[in-house]
Order: sequence, then structure tokens, then C-alpha cells
Amino acid sequence: MEQKVIITPDSEFDWDAYETGDSVKTTSTKEELEQMYDKTLSTISEKEVIEGTVISMNKREVVINIGFKSDGIVSKNEFRYNPDLKIGDSVEVYVESQEDKKGQLVLSHKKARALRSWDRVNEALERDEIIKGYIKCRTKGGMIVDVFGIEAFLPGSQIDVKPIRDYDMYVGKTMEFKVVKINPEFKNVVVSHKALIEAELEQQKKDIISKLEKGQVLEGTVKNITSYGVFIDLGGVDGLIHITDLSWGRVTHPEEIVQLDQKLNVVILDFDDEKKRIALGLKQLTAHPWDALDANLNVGDKVSGKVVVMADYGAFVEIAAGVEGLIHVSEMSWSQHLRSAQDFLKVGDDVEAVILTLDRDERKMSLGIKQMKADPWENIESKYAVGTKHKATVRNFTNFGVFVEIEEGIDGLIHISDLSWTKKIKHPAEFTSINEEIDVIVLEIDKENRRLSLGHKQLEENPWDVFETIFAVDSVHEGTIVELIDKGAVIALPYGVEGFATPKHLVKEDGSQAKVEEKLEFKVIEFNKGAKRIILSHSRIFEDEKKNEEQAAKKAQTKTTKKAVKKVKDNIEKTTFGDISDLVALKDQMEADEKKSNDNE
Repeated sequence: MEQKVIITPDSEFDWDAYETGDSVKTTSTKEELEQMYDKTLSTISEKEVIEGTVISMNKREVVINIGFKSDGIVSKNEFRYNPDLKIGDSVEVYVESQEDKKGQLVLSHKKARALRSWDRVNEALERDEIIKGYIKCRTKGGMIVDVFGIEAFLPGSQIDVKPIRDYDMYVGKTMEFKVVKINPEFKNVVVSHKALIEAELEQQKKDIISKLEKGQVLEGTVKNITSYGVFIDLGGVDGLIHITDLSWGRVTHPEEIVQLDQKLNVVILDFDDEKKRIALGLKQLTAHPWDALDANLNVGDKVSGKVVVMADYGAFVEIAAGVEGLIHVSEMSWSQHLRSAQDFLKVGDDVEAVILTLDRDERKMSLGIKQMKADPWENIESKYAVGTKHKATVRNFTNFGVFVEIEEGIDGLIHISDLSWTKKIKHPAEFTSINEEIDVIVLEIDKENRRLSLGHKQLEENPWDVFETIFAVDSVHEGTIVELIDKGAVIALPYGVEGFATPKHLVKEDGSQAKVEEKLEFKVIEFNKGAKRIILSHSRIFEDEKKNEEQAAKKAQTKTTKKAVKKVKDNIEKTTFGDISDLVALKDQMEADEKKSNDNE
């Protein structure tokens, strides 16, 4: 039975004075009461670390009781490393001041941790202990971690066994770590989270490697994506899916097929003896598209698809996922002149084509798009009959002529000799240029070789029929030397005609040689209509004049001699023997002179 305690009032207490507000005297003095209260409190000293108890907390502050006459308040930021803090937990605090200006006890948990931090860090390293730390922020190469109040460095490579793509996601988190390195001189601490899971993963890795077999299907996670393939984490063991083993279809970049952190099933294709390099496949888990190709598809059928790869020699068209056909550049147009496949198609184009060849065993198919149009050579004789005139586009040059295209698929050659009646053309580029439009006339049709012989000069009448009368042999014309070569000079004559003179026919009357751009008189010494050749001479003009003068003088002398002889004959009977001898001598002399003159000619 509970014993009742009877409390009796103090017989000496003046209740009347208490009621009126006068000072009341008790048997116990105020000082005595204070001493009694102080005995119930802990004795603390400033600048020391003691333990306290969390008695309350809110979003900003934690109230801690250390057994002192007042409680201390610590900012909750100092407990960021410990998100599990709760009321009733014991914590260490550093007494900064027993009483500030407001009479408040000033405590610091951060300083308390810092004072004992180095001992704890070294102890954790020695014991290989797992500790907790708060990731404060990012820094170059890793993160800054609060461990026992010390700022430790967490390298990026030590956060996880997987490559870290987003460091910011770890800021503000509390994680478990191991101390891996301490530099007392510089007070540097390095911690690792990766070390906690490596041991477990190493065992997993050994288990996986020991069970690897070709053809085995495993689940993995996309760890890294490169331009040449995808690295898959098989649970501590990495394998590579080469880009060609991702899909039966064309893949430009692996990102078209997979994403980071994606989980997928893969098949083991191969591995080395030590099983360090593991080749994986994704497409091998599905049937080959060629096996599912329509069995009724045959040569001559029309198909549609998308251009997936371009090359100079052709285009690869995907008509179904993993089923491609090649359109060779020669099957893109009826045109015969050389062109690149890029002139007709580009990657991404949708095309319709005709199947030209189909080999299901070799999984090869060739296609054509020119077959979608009629062959322009089928009615060539009626559309481009011999003698008809057309416009064409210059496509290419050779030393012997110009290749032109009248329309797509209709090509022709203009021989260099059929470009101009008058100009001496060394190369077709002197006469026209690529992509220039030119008028032509059909000279001949070669249907078998799909080639037209064309002419340009034939659009006009042959001026050499007229030139034959104008530039007759011995006729003289004014000309300008336009070019000097080793064999002579090219001379521009009237009506756009060119002639040729050898060096000996370029000597002027004063003995000097004619020069380029010099304008002189030239005599025609040869005219060849078939070869369109005119041979000229400047020297022959004054040489012929000189020769004519000499011949005229000889004729006059001969006439005078004949008269003298006749006179002698008329008087011969009247002369003496001595006179006859003189006349005979004169006659011989004259005949000798005449013979010498004839020999010189």
C-alpha cells in the first residue's frame, strides 16, 4: 500500500506579507537555493569535447542537452553527413562558450569531430573499416567528401565500378567509404566507394567467367557506347557487341539501336583463352531477314526501299530490314558516259527498282532503276535520223573529240575534225567547254554500241569550195603571224582561214626573220582542199619579182645579140679574112654568155 506523504506549511512563513507583495523571508536564503541547484548540474569547461543528447530538432537546428543549466543549439548543416540523426542520439560537441551575450550555451559538433578526426581516420585505415561520409561538392577529377569533419578526396574512378556520366547526382548524398590513402604531411585523405563492391564483384566475375560458353544467352546492361560498338556489363564482366552484330540492317551509329543503362539479352559469339575479351551478339537472337524474304519474289519484279549506303560505283538499297540490293551506277541511267552514283541518288532517298539478279544462297541482289523507263535507243532511227539537227550538252573531252548528250541515255561523239571547217583545233577545250550547249547534226547511227557520230561544222556549207578560188596558187594576200613554232609559223588570212609558212619562207627582203603579230604580204604556193591546208611564202614575193626582172633583162640582151649577128651575116661578103675572124670570136663569146645565163636559170 502506497504511503501518503503529509506536507505541512512553514509555520514561520508570513502569508500576509506575501499577499501584499512585501518581501518574504524564508528559512532558506536565495544563495542557498542556487548552491543546491548548481549541485544538480554537470561541471563543464570551455574548449573541451563532451557528449550530449539530442532532445529536439527541426529543419534548421538541433537542440542538445549536455546536463548544463541551459541546452545548446547546433546548426543542422553540421549533421549533413548523418541524415539518420534522431532524438535521443548521443553526439559529441565542442563547448565554445558557456554563455554568449544572450546567455545561450554555444556548442559545435563540427569542431568536436575535427579534433578527433585524424585519430579516427587513421584508425579506419588500419582496421580497413567501413565509414560514412557526406559528399559536399564536385572538384576536378572527383568529389569532396566530409569524413569525421575532414575534407577527403573521392576520385571519379573510385565512385563506382561503372563509368560515371553524371557526377552531380552524387552531391548531397551520404555513402559508405573505405579510407585508401593518407598523407600526414599534407593532411590529404583519399577514400573509395568502389573498393567496397570490388571484392563482391570479383567473386561474381569469377563465377560468370567459369560458366561462359559460346552460344550462351545472358542478360547484360549497356555500360558504354562507342562509334564501333557497345560495351555490355554482364555482372562484373564486360563484353563487346561490335556494330555489325547489333542488327541485320545497316547501323550508322550504335545509339540508333541501344541506350545507356538499357538491359538486354545478348548471345556469346566468342572469347579468348583467358576469357578477357568476350564478343557478344544482339542480331543473332533474331532470324536472318533473308530467310523471311518473300519466296515468290523473282527477277523482273519491282521493289521499293531506302538508300542506306552510297559509293562511287553504286547505291545499296534496303528493301527490308537486313535485306539489301545494289544498284550499280550503270543501272541508274541509260546514259553511257561515265558518272558517279552520287549524281543520281543520296542516302535516305526512297526508290523503286527492278530486280536484275537474285541469289538467295549468297544473299545477294542487284537492282536497276533505269529499267523503270523505256530504253531511248529502241526508236533511235526515227527520233534521231541521219541528217537531223539537235541541241546537245557537252559532257566530256578527249584528245580526238567531244562527248555530248542529246538526252539522258542518248550520247554521241563529235570528232575534232568535225568541229570547224576553218580552225585548226589542237584540243576540243579550245572550241567549247563542259556543260555548254552545242548544235549538232547526226552523221551516223551505231545502234549496237549505242553511239551516235555527230558533226557541228556540217551545219554550215563547206567554205573550202569558195576558198579554192580565192586562195589560188600564186595569189597574194595580206596575213598576220599568230604563232611561231619550230617548223614555221601559223598565219591568219582573211575570212578566218589559217595558212602555214616554213622558216625559209619567212625571211624578209632585208634578210631578217618575220616575227609574231607582224603583218605581211604572203603568196600562196600550195592549196590542198582535201587536207584544208594552205602553204604560204613571204620570201617568194620579192624572189619572184627579182627573177622576173632578170628574165626581162636576158630577153632584151638576146634580142640585141640576134640583131648584131644578122647585120654581120648581111655584110660577110664584104669583109676581110681578119674581120671574119673577129666576128667568129664575137659570136662564140655571145653564145657562151647565153649558155651561162641559161645554166644559172
